[in-house]
Amino acid sequence: MSRPLEPLVRLIRQGAVFGVVGVAATLTHVLIALALEGLAGLEPLIANLIGYTCGIGVSYLGHARLTFASPARDGAQFARFLAVTLFALGLNQLIVWICVHRIGWPFWAALIAVVLLVPGPTFVLAKLWAFRRPSV
Repeated sequence: MSRPLEPLVRLIRQGAVFGVVGVAATLTHVLIALALEGLAGLEPLIANLIGYTCGIGVSYLGHARLTFASPARDGAQFARFLAVTLFALGLNQLIVWICVHRIGWPFWAALIAVVLLVPGPTFVLAKLWAFRRPSV
């Protein structure tokens, strides 16, 4: 017999795991980018791109396995995940541009806005589209 709050508890758990995986992916991105720029002498944009790409790997595997309990070896799912990631990156950049260049906020304040505004829609898109289970 199913409990009435079970879907809500599952959603809250997924949201929490989504956050933890997101932090791990972000740390991977930042630490690799800083190491490549500082230790290997790569140009910052190249180092950032490589770090971001590594972060995508951590994010995809973490969300597939831990957040949504989906198989990681699914090409269509990975393609949808990349689309969600690119949407999130675009939204991130748009928020920073508006906050810094239009409103005049400092960069750190724009990043707070990004952290507050981007994860929600990203979670919804990941749950309902990128990692959705096919109906049988």
